[in-house]
Amino acid sequence: MSKIGIYARVSTTDQDPQRQLDELRAFAQDTYDGPEIHEYADIISGTETDRGDEYQRLRGDIEAGHLDTIVVHELSRLSRLGAGEIHEFLEFCLSHETGIQDLEVGLEISLDDDLVDRAVSQLIAGVMGDLARVEHKQKLRRIQSGIDAAKDAGRWTGRPPAGFDVEDGYLRVNADEFLTVRRALERVEQGYTYAEAADGTPVAESTLRSLHNDRRDLYFYGEATDDRLQAAVQQLKPLEEPDIPSETTIPEQEIRTIVRDEIRRHQQ
Repeated sequence: MSKIGIYARVSTTDQDPQRQLDELRAFAQDTYDGPEIHEYADIISGTETDRGDEYQRLRGDIEAGHLDTIVVHELSRLSRLGAGEIHEFLEFCLSHETGIQDLEVGLEISLDDDLVDRAVSQLIAGVMGDLARVEHKQKLRRIQSGIDAAKDAGRWTGRPPAGFDVEDGYLRVNADEFLTVRRALERVEQGYTYAEAADGTPVAESTLRSLHNDRRDLYFYGEATDDRLQAAVQQLKPLEEPDIPSETTIPEQEIRTIVRDEIRRHQQ
């Protein structure tokens, strides 16, 4: 009984590797006699070059001698690093007596091939890897170029900050949410912890911490280094003075710390 490993890889959580796995499984069942099929699937961002956990598990099973043949949709999807990485994987497989089958182009590298056939197949696989890497880099450049052009036009790309919405590509203030964030930030300034300040609001503790560290002045004074944020917040100006302690006032958190220390001292 042949032991077949099928490996699928997709780039985002919105994509499902199941389609690839189904096609690979059907191919293995049609090609090999009663195969024992082992499945491996990774979801790895197109900008990442790290090997996925399932890819590492696949290599471990190859090294342990658990697989006779690896079937993939495209050898070029094994790595974003190009021909060098793919060549290394092919050599790794063959050194552990494991063949490779590329379903997309019908490329097969078998243990029964002579040295010339193997060399030609590896050369083809390397070219495929280089072409895939070049195509991927061009795609990333096109995406970044589009983002830069949108920013230059004043349009917002990606998720808007808390308290803002995107309408027709431009930021707009969501007044209720903006003021909710502002009040939560005021509580932080008054000495409450991030968890306490975020409690009862739709703002996550981690988000509140990030906003306090990076965009405090935006919510308190309507000031931002990003012109798009600066333009959007004009809809709420003039903002009332934030309800925060002056520099001469002892922060509430400091008072709490003093009281807590005194209680502990008397309990000893």
